Amino acid sequence: MFGQFKRFKGFSGLAGLLALAGAATLGAQAPGNDAIFRYRGADRDARLVERAKREGSVALYTSLAPTESQPLAAAFEKKYGVKVVLWRALSDQVVQRTVAEARARRHVVDVVETNGPEMEMLAREKILGEMYSPYLADLPPKSIPAHRTWFPDRFNFYVVAYNTKQVQRSQIPATYDGFTDPKWKGRISVEATDAEWMATIVKTWGTAKGMDYFRRLAALKPDVRKGHILLANLIVAGEVPVGLTTYHSNVLPLKRKGAPIDFVPVQPVVARPQGIGVARNAPHPHAAILFVDYVLSPEGQKLFESMGRVPASTKIKSELNNFPFTVIDPVTALDEKDKWEKVWTDLFLR
Repeated sequence: MFGQFKRFKGFSGLAGLLALAGAATLGAQAPGNDAIFRYRGADRDARLVERAKREGSVALYTSLAPTESQPLAAAFEKKYGVKVVLWRALSDQVVQRTVAEARARRHVVDVVETNGPEMEMLAREKILGEMYSPYLADLPPKSIPAHRTWFPDRFNFYVVAYNTKQVQRSQIPATYDGFTDPKWKGRISVEATDAEWMATIVKTWGTAKGMDYFRRLAALKPDVRKGHILLANLIVAGEVPVGLTTYHSNVLPLKRKGAPIDFVPVQPVVARPQGIGVARNAPHPHAAILFVDYVLSPEGQKLFESMGRVPASTKIKSELNNFPFTVIDPVTALDEKDKWEKVWTDLFLR
């Protein structure tokens, strides 16, 4: 995600847009939405369904791939008879469109679903509304932002992936520290934009131990490839025996198709949160909350799991998330981006 933010130097245009708009302008909330978003009465579920059907549709902006966002929308429509107007783009484009519409006071979007740091951007600009859902209790407490305007709905894990024809599972170390053994020189790779992975491990282990580890790892000069999908495919091809920062969501589809690739949740496993929230000025507020409820419910989370996405709910256990993991702090991803990108560049990209 630190790598994705490089596009926002590119991102300077968005920063200018936000400065012109001003938090006060973006933060003005439609009358009544706040009460709808926070309602906890005993009739909440029935009331949401009835009024969402009356509203008729919900507009969703998401970076979730079409192969997953479309089945999600179809499942919601089938269950509630409320149409999902779906707009899908890369996470930075989701932010840009959402902010531009808020600035112009064009209240179109109801629900935003994208990467955690991008959700945090929208929260800081007062574009998202504080909300309640009974399914928030199922989320890992440490993953919930204090402002409660967006919540994790899925995770993406950094895992160690390997070519099963070249490496035995028993050879993979239990922790990342094991990959500083000289025997791994020439056999390991990292993705070029994974400064946030490094930052999270350093914060987990402590600065002294963490930085010592990454200096030792850099001394082995791991192969650096740009693109997580590319990295997974190179492992399948045998060009890269082991990828240390592979997205497990890229590994699973290849593994299920019979490709010679598998993964190990080497500790500490770092999780990138993807989040969901409602727009403060959502034109269809009941449908918006109902959609968030559905996504965070066991039914919606099981649908994510069936598509190879890691459900955020602690109620859904599977091979995808049945191990300890540490969630990236989106605040760190935003506020310390430049610091960690410089460290990463000095270690691995020079």
